Amino acid sequence: MIDHDRLFKELISTFFVEFLDLFLPQVAQEIDRDSIHFLPQDVFTDVTSGEKKEIDLLAQVKYGQQDTYFLIHVENQSYTQSEFAKRMFKYFARLYEKYDLPIYPVVIFSFDEPKRAESTNHCVTFTDLNVLDFNFRAIQLNQLSWRDYLTQPNPVAAALMAKMNIRKEERPQVKAECLRLLTTLRLDPARMQLISGFVGVYLDLNATEEEVFKVTADRMELTKKEEYKQMVTSWEREGAQKTREEIALNLLRRGMIIEEVAQITGLNIEQVQQLQVQLFEGK
Repeated sequence: MIDHDRLFKELISTFFVEFLDLFLPQVAQEIDRDSIHFLPQDVFTDVTSGEKKEIDLLAQVKYGQQDTYFLIHVENQSYTQSEFAKRMFKYFARLYEKYDLPIYPVVIFSFDEPKRAESTNHCVTFTDLNVLDFNFRAIQLNQLSWRDYLTQPNPVAAALMAKMNIRKEERPQVKAECLRLLTTLRLDPARMQLISGFVGVYLDLNATEEEVFKVTADRMELTKKEEYKQMVTSWEREGAQKTREEIALNLLRRGMIIEEVAQITGLNIEQVQQLQVQLFEGK
């Protein structure tokens, strides 16, 4: 299972200013960029369903040239939900009550389907009274064309192109374009790996697509760039690790003891023990 919320949180929190520059340029112009402070995650209990909901990202920022602050709440939504706008209002109300600061709510709709425009409004009205008209800013990735972001010198663009409106036959090309853009940004190795890993998760190509990708990357002369070689090496290591873990899980299912599994796969004892726990919890 892909932990979508974690991946998006890591990306946006690491490149928060770049995220604002790309999707919320007016907000980016109004804030003191040195004032950005991420607040601890709030956990709310949904009294209707009984489920606990965790806020994805909450940043306190200061208006430029002013001593007043406001909050930017960013939520990633990886699946469609009929009453999501209502849930966003509940988040807003509870955060507003807790912090007593203006809140700018933002949602990244990151699912592939459906491609209809999602609602960004929750209202409560009567025939003689408009009680509530709550709105939030939406970034619906499956309605954005990846081609519009090809020339954006922005690491968030390099990552999120992988989740935009992509035809199946375009997947290898988009992956190559994401990496081409990434190699131009002069990021440190850790941030390069964060974005290349994000792209690798969401554009996990099959064997046929991988061949097209290699040809496309070679035509772009990406294979000559050191940054690209480092990304490919990292993917190969991750792929080998996943293969070892799959073999270990199969051996554990057959009843083989941990020490023997570790010896065969090259994993250490702790790693095999963690896999055994996952296997037990999955039963």
